Amino acid sequence: MVSVGSRALTSKRHKTCIVSEDHLMGEDKLAHKSGRKKNAMNRKAERGGHGFDENKTHRNASGTDSGMRSNKKFTDSKSTSAPQSSFIRKQVDPETTKYFMEISNLFGSDNVDFEERSVICGNALEEAVGKEFELATDYIISHTMQSLLEGCNVEDLCNFLHSCANQFPFIAMDRSGSHVAETAIKSLAMHLQDEDVYSLVEDTLTAICKEIVANSLDVMCNCHGSHVLRSLLHLCKGVPPDSSEFHNRKSSTTLAERLNVKAPRFNGDHGFHIQRGFPELLKLLISGMLKGARKDVRILQVDQYGSLVIQTILKLMVGQDDELTHIIPTLLGCSEKDVMEGNYVQISVVPDVVDLMKETAFSHLMEVILEVAPENLFNELITKVFQNSLFELSSHPCGNFAVQALISHLKYEDQMELVWSEIGTKIRDLLEMGRSGVVASLIATSQRLQTHEQKCCEALVRAVCSANDSPKCIVPRILFIDRYFFCEDKAKWDFPSGAKVHVMGSLILQAVFRYRTDLIQPYITSITSMEDSHVLEVAKDSSGSRVVEAFLNSDAPAKLKRRLIMKLRGHFGELSMQSSSSFTVEKCYNFSNMSLREAIVSELVALRSDLSKTKQGPHLLRKLDVEGFASRPDQWRSKQASRESAYKEFHDTFGSGKSKSSKTDGFLADNSKYKSHPKDVKTMRQEIEHHTTSGTPFLKMSGFKNKSEKDRHGGKQYSRASMDIDTSEGKTKSSKRKRNKDQSEKTASGKRKRKM
Repeated sequence: MVSVGSRALTSKRHKTCIVSEDHLMGEDKLAHKSGRKKNAMNRKAERGGHGFDENKTHRNASGTDSGMRSNKKFTDSKSTSAPQSSFIRKQVDPETTKYFMEISNLFGSDNVDFEERSVICGNALEEAVGKEFELATDYIISHTMQSLLEGCNVEDLCNFLHSCANQFPFIAMDRSGSHVAETAIKSLAMHLQDEDVYSLVEDTLTAICKEIVANSLDVMCNCHGSHVLRSLLHLCKGVPPDSSEFHNRKSSTTLAERLNVKAPRFNGDHGFHIQRGFPELLKLLISGMLKGARKDVRILQVDQYGSLVIQTILKLMVGQDDELTHIIPTLLGCSEKDVMEGNYVQISVVPDVVDLMKETAFSHLMEVILEVAPENLFNELITKVFQNSLFELSSHPCGNFAVQALISHLKYEDQMELVWSEIGTKIRDLLEMGRSGVVASLIATSQRLQTHEQKCCEALVRAVCSANDSPKCIVPRILFIDRYFFCEDKAKWDFPSGAKVHVMGSLILQAVFRYRTDLIQPYITSITSMEDSHVLEVAKDSSGSRVVEAFLNSDAPAKLKRRLIMKLRGHFGELSMQSSSSFTVEKCYNFSNMSLREAIVSELVALRSDLSKTKQGPHLLRKLDVEGFASRPDQWRSKQASRESAYKEFHDTFGSGKSKSSKTDGFLADNSKYKSHPKDVKTMRQEIEHHTTSGTPFLKMSGFKNKSEKDRHGGKQYSRASMDIDTSEGKTKSSKRKRNKDQSEKTASGKRKRKM
């Protein structure tokens, strides 16, 4: 058992001496807190007077009263234009350093239980009173401070933050102190699970936010302070601290959503469970920061770290259209008077905004603005800011990303027409400049809105293929779009063996193959005319394999899909050993007829030992039932035939009239007809595979009843339990009727005998 309290760690601070330098460090608030309490009970009893309103303990957890005081505190806060005087960082004295090193060693020994750790943390934080800035910004001791803030109780945590509230912005802007500040914020978020401490945490955050507002521009534009401030905004919103995907979304994820490759994750509350936050405090913090920085908005527009804070603010306010219609014009440099009159974007600021979009920081900011802007403001941005500047911005290394975001958030055909009129006829120029992302966004949006589809397909063909070229060169040139357009003699360009497929070229083709078959005939002809060796190289490439899969998922005829699959014959084992191309093998299997499936599985049988050791191997071996084929090929063929029969039966029963009349070669060969219900098809596929494996007919057990079965049950679908109940009830009623019949017959017989 480790001894705690005064016996374990002797206090080095007896009476707080207040000198002029101590006042500068903020010790004037804390002189009455000299000496440590001996145990947690004493600390808890005396917390009320340490920087808090003594009556706050009698308030309920709703925090209504504290919210009213928050307004007053923010009203009285200092102007951002007059930052506080710099703090003089004093060196930590050797005795204090030794004390905190002892604590660090004690925690490192793992001999302290949870309760003892909490008490030690509280005692140590009281030792830090008046020295918070020096300790938090010390490279070594700051790590110990983080451990203390993670292990203390909520009252000690709030007392510490109240004590250093006026120093918090400067701690947050320090390389080491920023980690301490962020740890404190995350610890507060963890304590919010307890309703009883809500008002206590709210008071603490109010004190911190007041100081942040007074120094907002400095904190926002500081590389360390920006990160702390974003964490504080998330806490006020109620976003869990471990929602890293909310805080830092990967650019690849954003791109996939824009190109319809991945369903959008964020809408309204960004798809996350929002905990109880501090909405009024968040509103006051944001308004105070933006109001103070209004005259310095140009700094925020071009500053990398300030832009990140503004982006976070905008994302947290998704759905709050009234606030966004005032914040966004302010960020664009519009006057507040015009915004109040409903003129959100003034013509006078348009040239500046267009130039700003050529800056890295503002280009990122504009992407978020376009993502969250209310519809009326979005329309003004299109017609006033982007119109007549789309090709200019699309040609710029930074500005083109703003154009991609604009195109990806178009909602109506007339908006698409406006964009198409400026850049639709210049697709080749954009590709030659390396702006393939704009082209990909244009194609994906036309597919999503189902407008300008034919124009997009034809324009892309003209961009990569002249009238004298064979159509079979279309797909290879898009796959290696950078190499083709950077080639000096394009007439002599050939398939670059050994080169990596261009990511954006792959994404463009994936979008193209989601079009209707009648629109993409040149692309289908091109990919099915590629040489066998070239198809194999594409399938081996991580980006190229996705193009093969996109073609197999398209509406192209089944025989053309099998023609492409035949080009990979003899190499399925090689492809299955690679993580990315193993998915292609599975797709090829799904869209093959029986003979091709048997050929694919035969190639995997020889490699099943090596394949089972890979990450993707066990799934592929199980999905294709390679072991079953190796041990009992006849039974495997029978099972495949049964599965194919079930697919056809499902297709005939539930397929559309068009699909019923068409000649199909198995359900899997034409499952693109069910692309509107992918979840239903997936569930159905799993049901069929399960029941064909168990030997039970699919339609008999899966709940899909034919018409005669439904009629017998009055059009209802019964579960196994309900059917058992109905059967037993039926038996009971039948036996009752039989007994009644026998009884009536006996009675009638008796009457006849008496009568005779």
